[in-house]
Amino acid sequence: MITNQTTDFSGFDFSAGQSILIDKPLKFTSFKVIHLIRKAINVKRVGHTGTLDPMATGLLIILTGKNTKKMNDFLDLDKSYSGTILLGKSSPSMDTETEMESREIPSDLSDNVILKTRKRFLGNISQIPPMYSALKVNGKKLYELARKGKTIKREPRRVNISRFGITKIDLPEIHFEVDCSKGTYIRVLANDFGETLGCGGVLSSLRRTAIGDYKVENAMKLDDFIHNISSLSKDKL
Repeated sequence: MITNQTTDFSGFDFSAGQSILIDKPLKFTSFKVIHLIRKAINVKRVGHTGTLDPMATGLLIILTGKNTKKMNDFLDLDKSYSGTILLGKSSPSMDTETEMESREIPSDLSDNVILKTRKRFLGNISQIPPMYSALKVNGKKLYELARKGKTIKREPRRVNISRFGITKIDLPEIHFEVDCSKGTYIRVLANDFGETLGCGGVLSSLRRTAIGDYKVENAMKLDDFIHNISSLSKDKL
């Protein structure tokens, strides 16, 4: 496994198969990360084990070469996140990427109410996938329909949230940490949490900190990885 301490890639055979931990930058799509890594290592077979929205940062597990066959080994792993919910707002995408509507925050909303409400989102819960998602219905991605102003019925999904910790309350912002099962939409959690509090809420920041036992602190910055690969290639000239 490549970590952020690794600088010498001379012994790595990316076509034979490697697993790379990358800390995805802000505003990058997961596809763009794959494209840049594929170009850097000159290997066609490159994939990731779970997408991140462009406005999210954090851990991407990148598989190359024959390791792409191991994709299913990672898909069922639990995920961990940290982030911020902005109360008093709502939006179609449930984050700050689409036009937001302002809502009034109840004057009597206390820390105690927020902490008690958090408990309602622990364990097995139902989520309705957002329209702004890559989920396919009848062969079409939901976000493609959403961008055309269309909304279709989505069936609720059962997910598990084993930990939902409120790390800081600084209204209108709530800082949190979550451990959850695959398929959990953190944007939906932010929206539903805000609705339960009676004021709406959008996800204003998100960072994936772990996938199973793989931690973001052991990941490389994308720029560092590409720079080191580029330096290795020049050395071979």
